[in-house]
Amino acid sequence: MLRASAVCELAGVPTASLTSEGFLGQAAATSIGLGLPNIPIALVPGHPGAQSKDELRKNVLDVTLGRVIDNLTRMPSPAGKRGEPKARDIVVKGGFSAVNRYFYENELSDGLPIVPPTAEAIEFFLRFTDRDPDESLGVILPDSRAATIWSIAVNGVMAGCRPEYMPVLVAAVEAMCDPKYGVEHSGNTPGGETLIMVNGPIIKQLGFNYLQGALRDGFMPNTTIGRFWRLYMRNVAGFLPHKTDKATHGTTWRVVLAENEDVLAEIGWEPNSVEMGFAAGDNTVTIARYTGGGAFPSVMGDTPERILPYITDSVLRYHSWQIHFTESSGDGSLRPLVVLSPILARTIAKAGWSKTDVKEYLYQHARLPAWKFEHFLREWTVKGTWSLELAVKDGRMPAHFFESSDPERMVPIVWHARDFMIAVSGDPLRNNAYVFAHNAFMGYPTGKKIHLVRDWERLLAESQKCAS
Repeated sequence: MLRASAVCELAGVPTASLTSEGFLGQAAATSIGLGLPNIPIALVPGHPGAQSKDELRKNVLDVTLGRVIDNLTRMPSPAGKRGEPKARDIVVKGGFSAVNRYFYENELSDGLPIVPPTAEAIEFFLRFTDRDPDESLGVILPDSRAATIWSIAVNGVMAGCRPEYMPVLVAAVEAMCDPKYGVEHSGNTPGGETLIMVNGPIIKQLGFNYLQGALRDGFMPNTTIGRFWRLYMRNVAGFLPHKTDKATHGTTWRVVLAENEDVLAEIGWEPNSVEMGFAAGDNTVTIARYTGGGAFPSVMGDTPERILPYITDSVLRYHSWQIHFTESSGDGSLRPLVVLSPILARTIAKAGWSKTDVKEYLYQHARLPAWKFEHFLREWTVKGTWSLELAVKDGRMPAHFFESSDPERMVPIVWHARDFMIAVSGDPLRNNAYVFAHNAFMGYPTGKKIHLVRDWERLLAESQKCAS
């Protein structure tokens, strides 16, 4: 709403943005990022979803209405300008503790100690990119800051990354800046977090873990690059808790997931990078936001027909309210991710099944009765369309969501079989899977190629020798 209000205000049309009480801080911070720190706000007391109709009506008439009228009839007060240091300004001097205290008190760290981003450390990172330090990859909401190569290096140092991780960091921020990803939704209340998936020879070159303990911290590239993402979201995009980050129950940054490409090549399955449109052997990152998920241990079976019912059940268990993204307002943008351990992938492939076959199985079997699907839309979410029949007749959902009026008919949780994502990683000798519930267009899967600096092999060898 604030973005629409900003467009109208800049066009000379008065507005009043209705904002519930819990979002006043976010509205104020977002307005600054939009370049209009005095956007008129009309308070709606409390939370509309937790009030009776009579309570809401009284609050709107007694409080909100007067503020709407004021906003539409009076010029807003001028707002002061926000000052920020320039890219190469020294913001603090002192020892490790003093620097960390400054960064924490100024909301520039995640509460853990950061590596002080000295000019010398930043220059080491910049050696691993051919791009100009002042080049902008895009402007990121909500704070509308430029995502520069310099700022990527700064936050990479802070996160504890090695300089040679810089090409991965640049690719990740390129994906963050892609409008398809939808970074502006990153502060939404379900508290989804981004998962970065890495493919290509760079997995082994940088020492990513893709074996036992995948998705666990303790491995420098997986851990620090995951932390970098959250620091960049805070320091450049501007997502701050209690302000623009309105996660009700947040999770923290996710450890990077690297696929086991040796197993994929052995069983003849394409890596995720190929499914994202890249060539086999390309170094890539894929980002997507997930609202939750969890492990599904001890998936028993020696055939796909025995294994996949377990996986299907897990997919359904971890997706409830998220299926409203399958409904028309989400435009079918739900993309569930299933991470299979290598032994499961090998067993399924041994029977001649491809990734496409697995996706088709999930599509046909991960289904809900139509009445339950509509129950989620009607009772668990605030949706304009509660009827699959109406959504199909209006052309906003595929026809197969209303092939009959039988409430017991089974409907899929995604529009197409290809909407499922499958990755292979983890302990090669454990028969486990992990399911991620996707945040749809508010963190849509977006991939970018990792571009390596000229003379990559020499620089990598030098950096790794210095680290040893």
